Amino acid sequence: MNYIPRPYYVEKIKPFVGKQIIKVLTGQRRVGKSYIMLQLMDTITANEPDANIIYINRELEKFLWIKTYENLYSYIKENIKKDKQNYLFIDEIQDISDFQLALRSLLAENECDITCTGSNANMLSGELATFLGGRYIEFTIHSLNYLEFLTFHRLENTQANLLKFLTYGGMPYLINIPLSDNLPFEYLKNIYGTILLKDIVARENIRNISFLENLVHYLADNIGNLFSANNISKFLKSQQINITPALTINYLKSLTNAFFIHKVVRTEIAGLKIFEIGEKYYFEDIGLRNSIVGFNQRTDVHKLLENVVYLHLVSQDFNVKVGQIGNKEIDFIGEKNGLKIYIQVALQITDKQTEQREFGNLMQIQDNYPKYVVVFNDLIIGNDYQGIKHINLKEFLSMTL
Repeated sequence: MNYIPRPYYVEKIKPFVGKQIIKVLTGQRRVGKSYIMLQLMDTITANEPDANIIYINRELEKFLWIKTYENLYSYIKENIKKDKQNYLFIDEIQDISDFQLALRSLLAENECDITCTGSNANMLSGELATFLGGRYIEFTIHSLNYLEFLTFHRLENTQANLLKFLTYGGMPYLINIPLSDNLPFEYLKNIYGTILLKDIVARENIRNISFLENLVHYLADNIGNLFSANNISKFLKSQQINITPALTINYLKSLTNAFFIHKVVRTEIAGLKIFEIGEKYYFEDIGLRNSIVGFNQRTDVHKLLENVVYLHLVSQDFNVKVGQIGNKEIDFIGEKNGLKIYIQVALQITDKQTEQREFGNLMQIQDNYPKYVVVFNDLIIGNDYQGIKHINLKEFLSMTL
């Protein structure tokens, strides 16, 4: 099958292929998990031409009968070849009831190497964690980052193409649709509907679909703002939608379980205290966000800057939090392998007040980890400000951090 490689993920997973540990590829629906698996299968076939690969994709009609762990276990046992190295790949495994029971037995029997994909975080916190604690490893697959977007669409790294990325996002299938007008949004709206109904409403037994949709709209309109369930509930009440904070929390959790949005908590920089209220939410794909509430270049770009910076950090395995230093905010603290990075995000810096706010907050942090002020505008006069890097978004999204 033809596909555009995404080597970053394949290289991360390859060291665990052939090891007695289940590889679980998680992420939002349609971000490309299946194609990462296909690349792994091709890598195995290239290195081991005689390997026996068992591939189950429940979106294909021939596999729709596999609905229970008994069906799954029976099919795999019938297709294992005793005289070969067996590799098992299962797509969207959460659609098979009690799948974890089959995986536990297969892992114990050690007859095949196991890789699977799933589109719901409960698969790890519930089903797999209960039965396979310590015997699986998770790899989160994200929609295309900026450089992948340029590669997939064969585009140059220009400010105009950055704006295309901010408009249409990084869903891989968009390479089949012209990036113009509203054509991509028609596809993205269908994806949003599928995620909402299959991965959230059906999976989480959501009853108030209207409230769920209103909640998504509220989040999409308020990217980068601090939230609390109480504040969201108060706003919705002002719109004649009477919902309790507890139900709001449950619905937010359902949206994060489907990897549709990401919750980012606040931490006090000096004491590393985690605040229990007041967090931010960002979308896994900004194109999906734009398909829900529209995109106006003049008014919406500033809302999306934080979102794409956040996605750039998490796609490189940073643990990301919002920082608090006194009564001032640091947009992002990224932590990875004991190292940190601090980032402020702004549309542009055109006056002393904005300069003092964005750079001044970072200057209060008393350590020597890298600090950045990321802005949208393409032209920057001077790259540093007292050791803080001043960088445009296009350059930042092109960096390996």
